[in-house]
Amino acid sequence: ANQLLDQGLAASPADLHGCLTGLLAAGAGHEAEAGIDGLVQALDLDLHGELAEQVMDLYVATAESLENDEYDFYPLLLDDGGDILSRTSALAGWCRSFLAGYTQGSTGAGRQLNALPGDSSEILRDLVAIADADLEELAEDEESERSYAELTEYVRFAALNAYADNALLRRQDNQDSP
Repeated sequence: ANQLLDQGLAASPADLHGCLTGLLAAGAGHEAEAGIDGLVQALDLDLHGELAEQVMDLYVATAESLENDEYDFYPLLLDDGGDILSRTSALAGWCRSFLAGYTQGSTGAGRQLNALPGDSSEILRDLVAIADADLEELAEDEESERSYAELTEYVRFAALNAYADNALLRRQDNQDSP
């Protein structure tokens, strides 16, 4: 977060991770440079130096966690010590950036968003709704905490499912290719 500020960027770590996850879920390559290129195109961010290296490492680690059969993938969000408004805002930002990355990754892979595999269409609609969350009516109470935990878990599995849908599509494309 400090390096983002040092480079004059308004994006948060959650925004970066959401975009990187969206790129991967849409079928972008797992090479670290693909993450930086997609991030530049999807969020119009120019990263350099140590921050670019850390983002490339994050991209590779995210790809590995999405591939893991143990479901070890988790969205990079604020910790539970923050207030519910900040955490929900970060979750909404993660979802917006996921959508930007997914759109960029689909475009880069030559796929049309109107022909999404599996449950991806429904997942993207749900993420749009989460990204547009009304934060003004959010209260610091147990119900909000419970809802936040449920949404976070939904987003986690939505990303895993979108990734799996496109991985299946990539395998089918590879089998169909001579």
